[in-house]
Amino acid sequence: MFLLRRYSRFVALPLAALMMAVSMPLGAAQAALMDTDQVIDRSAVEVDRARIAALFARDDVRQELQALGVDPDEANARIAGMTDQEVREVAARIDTLPAGQGVAEALISAALIIFIVLLVTDLLGVTDVFPFVKGGKAQ
Repeated sequence: MFLLRRYSRFVALPLAALMMAVSMPLGAAQAALMDTDQVIDRSAVEVDRARIAALFARDDVRQELQALGVDPDEANARIAGMTDQEVREVAARIDTLPAGQGVAEALISAALIIFIVLLVTDLLGVTDVFPFVKGGKAQ
């Protein structure tokens, strides 16, 4: 019992200091009401930021950045550091850019559309372009 009282001073002092440190106020918590629009705007910005990051993660984009002398990791760091307004502007610009169809794909698509239109008009009897449609010869 005497031994317990003797060492209780050495244990009580650090425990008292710890209790004071834990019970001290660290700062006031701040809370505010948020509109639905604010929540939607924040989630839309995060979606736009993820979409821009996914665009810059593509291999063809990374190769083009390297060809232009831009480090892709630096570009990703800059994307992460963009403000919400900048993210919205970049996402809006990406949405307005053309899809990027090549010349070969455009010519093939046009030829296919012309073929289908002529085939349908042949089947309806309006034209006689393809002899294989009705088994006859083209005039």
